[in-house]
Amino acid sequence: MPWYDTFDALAAARLPRLEILREEPMSRHTTFRIGGPARRFVRPGTAEELAVLLDAAEQEGWPILLLGNGSNMLVRDEGVEALVVHTGALDRVSRTGERVLRAEAGISLARLAVFAQREALSGLEFAHGIPGSLGGAVCMNAGAYGGEMSQVVVSVTAWFPDRGIVRLDREELAYGYRRSVFTGSRGAVLAAEFALEPGDGAAIRSKMDELSRRRREKQPLEYPSAGSVFKRPEGHFAGALIEQCGLKGTRSGGAMVSEKHAGFIVNAGGASSGDVLRLIQRIQQTVKEQTGVELEPEVRLI
Repeated sequence: MPWYDTFDALAAARLPRLEILREEPMSRHTTFRIGGPARRFVRPGTAEELAVLLDAAEQEGWPILLLGNGSNMLVRDEGVEALVVHTGALDRVSRTGERVLRAEAGISLARLAVFAQREALSGLEFAHGIPGSLGGAVCMNAGAYGGEMSQVVVSVTAWFPDRGIVRLDREELAYGYRRSVFTGSRGAVLAAEFALEPGDGAAIRSKMDELSRRRREKQPLEYPSAGSVFKRPEGHFAGALIEQCGLKGTRSGGAMVSEKHAGFIVNAGGASSGDVLRLIQRIQQTVKEQTGVELEPEVRLI
């Protein structure tokens, strides 16, 4: 019996309210607007439902992909032979202490930053323009403009296949540059707590607006993309190296190196995952030949 038939039967018995979409195009759910169909696509409404799905996937051997805002990923045109679990409904946030916020994994970083600003709490301004959700940001220690998640996260409620639901303190998160204890594991973030600093709401809003203005000026927000394609190589900036090699505007089918910021590949119209992959390889080869620097992709290939 195919895994998805087993899933359908178990979901009907244990999660009867769960909406199940079949052959759902992933291009509708990624910021690249690229990607073929997911065999099964679901949106759990609570962390408990998510934990049930994760437990069942582990026990039954279902292939599974957790999906937040769909940024920082490139889904193949052939699609995803997996259970795609979209966390968008897990978006609750609350103030739990004088300086502490607690938020669920599916909340967008933009909404989280705005909530903090309205509570006159400072520390999440850098996250306002990052086009992702909390779960992925916590896992990869997302950051921008001198800030990153490791500076503000104090605890994470997570699920691991061998431990179930656990609470991890900051010291247990093993944060590094774009990595954490979740890197390479099958663990999943359910929620996180943040320790922030009291501030002036108007001043926090002004800083967020300034960072948004800088993003609009420097990043190709007018095109679908997955954000920065490559990790920052030690001692260099990927975008500067790519521009130095004369690759701005280079195309492969519908994929193009942004003419505004060379660290971005954009979907200039009808790009396929193959177009993007060929362009990534060309960039890596050219930069290696001309500068000796090896660029490592930050975008996940699914």
